[in-house]
Amino acid sequence: MTPTILVTGGCGFIGANFVRLIHAERPGWRIINVDKLTYAGNPQNLAGIEEGENYRFVRVDICDAPAMRQLFFEEKVDTVAHFAAESHVDRSIAGPAAFIETNILGTFTLLEAARSLWLGSSWQGNAPCFLHVSTDEVYGSLGTGGYFTETTAYAPRSPYSASKASSDHLAAAYFHTYCLPVRITNCSNNYGPYQFPEKLIPLIFNNALHGKPLPVYGDGKNIRDWLYVKDHCRAILLVIEQGKDGESYNIGGHNEKQNIEVVTTICDILDEKRGLLPTGRPRRELIAFVKDRLGHDRRYAIDPAKIQAELGWQPEMGFASGIAATIDWYLANTAWVNAVIDGSYQKYYTEMYGQALA
Repeated sequence: MTPTILVTGGCGFIGANFVRLIHAERPGWRIINVDKLTYAGNPQNLAGIEEGENYRFVRVDICDAPAMRQLFFEEKVDTVAHFAAESHVDRSIAGPAAFIETNILGTFTLLEAARSLWLGSSWQGNAPCFLHVSTDEVYGSLGTGGYFTETTAYAPRSPYSASKASSDHLAAAYFHTYCLPVRITNCSNNYGPYQFPEKLIPLIFNNALHGKPLPVYGDGKNIRDWLYVKDHCRAILLVIEQGKDGESYNIGGHNEKQNIEVVTTICDILDEKRGLLPTGRPRRELIAFVKDRLGHDRRYAIDPAKIQAELGWQPEMGFASGIAATIDWYLANTAWVNAVIDGSYQKYYTEMYGQALA
């Protein structure tokens, strides 16, 4: 039988790219897209994918245990790709409660729903798989050398990363305690189409495009490993199809960049594609260094050797080509960008679903 896959957070940035990948490359799969539609969830990210035999959208909070259990049993879900999460570090510092609720309690609720269906005596479906999508931030901060591996000790340093570390441990515990078929992935910083503009690359793109200040934390030398979102989605699909239960897989792009390098690259590409500012000056002059983020980790860098050796995955997009493709996408999709920036996408979907978005 072909899989019935529950994708949580499928209207968000990575989730929507994953739904698009499955819809295009696994046309026989049935996709159940579950999303609460908080500020970062936008069904327009999936424009062109219509509900039907192989796709269903359900607006529900993953913390709603009765609803999630009913959905698992009703659809006979045999695969989970769990993306849904509060994910912005700055928001977690300002208001950690939502991160604890969604990232920990929500993951617990999903694990329980899966356990009640798959480990029950009546289960006769496909061999199930629960793929929990996590982050490299659970490992804390690196020095100038070394890489995060699957055996690196957890050392989260923000409410966001602590909530994700907690959900990782919970998922792993369900494998060891109940033999629930759990797999975990920890990825580096994603970028690409449909990313909400609170994150570095779309924020800098939009500000630079319109001649606004470009805020850069601290000295701008914090280092991140950048991973093109479609490469990440292909890795997740590979882990679902070929990975081993109880295993973790680190997914990184081999693209370490200082934040200031990312910002200046975006400025230079926009100068080339759209010309200099009206003043005749380059966009780099818009850079404004601001007070550093509380607990700002200095460097992240993923070693993806395990997934490369065991599953044969390799990132296809280098940073130079990936950032150029991303900027081209944003320039070609200004209606989407403008609707997200001015919030009009929320009004549209509030009318569609009959209540204000969270």
